[in-house]
Amino acid sequence: MADKFIKNIDFSKVHTLAELVSYQEGQVVSKTLAQNKALSLTLFAFDAEEEISTHESSGDAMVVVLDGQAEITIGSEKFTLGQGETIVMPARVPHAVFAKEKMKMFLIVVFGQNE
Repeated sequence: MADKFIKNIDFSKVHTLAELVSYQEGQVVSKTLAQNKALSLTLFAFDAEEEISTHESSGDAMVVVLDGQAEITIGSEKFTLGQGETIVMPARVPHAVFAKEKMKMFLIVVFGQNE
């Protein structure tokens, strides 16, 4: 059988992404689906008022909110996103994620070839 590049998810099965990661009280839970030099795919479940504090990434990061409501800070701008909405956080720009209520998101990070 060929190598599998995506993990922690059943192949050849229909999924609802939000159901693949569970809320835990007082925590941010993550489930990595793929991680390599070019790409990172991660599901997150945030309890209300939990956050990923300000940081930078060497890749462009796209957030897709799957459930709840998130406050995304990019540089000095704040954005509120709800279910089904997405935003791209550019590489090397400080950003943060705050769960205004319980929130799930899918994070896709694409890295440059020279990273």
